[in-house]
Amino acid sequence: MSKSATEFAATASYIDISIAEQGLRLLDSGAVLADFPVSTAKNGPGEKKGSYCTPTGWHKVRAKIGAGLPINSVLAGRRPTGEIYTPELALQYPQRDWILSRILWLGGLEPGKNRYGDVDSTWRYIYIHGTPDELMQGKPESHGCVRMLNADLIALFELVTVGCRVWIHE
Repeated sequence: MSKSATEFAATASYIDISIAEQGLRLLDSGAVLADFPVSTAKNGPGEKKGSYCTPTGWHKVRAKIGAGLPINSVLAGRRPTGEIYTPELALQYPQRDWILSRILWLGGLEPGKNRYGDVDSTWRYIYIHGTPDELMQGKPESHGCVRMLNADLIALFELVTVGCRVWIHE
């Protein structure tokens, strides 16, 4: 049986992502350490592979990718491409789903909900990642990931460790 957000909040630091509020908070024993706007999936919440929805429930940061990269560095396949995002680069590649600056790769912790099989968040490549700042409009726009402003993501990246718990909810 999984812990509720309240039970977990009493014992550890964790990231709380509210789909309804389009917000992310880093909490420590209930105290807010940081608060950032996010953009979750345009298709809403959901766990199914291929749904382009943001998965809910308990996750953990399974990997931190991009430490030390310059802000707006472009990542593809979890590797830096050597490019730095600019509006001009965006015009050259209008269909790209931009993943910028850093990646916090999430892994589900709830078997059958967001772990294993066709609901596995890790194998759906669900990340918290940077996006072109001009695309952060305060509403759900992603393809399933949790998008952040680049400076905010870099700040969060420095505050969390691999294994940090993540609670995503409506």
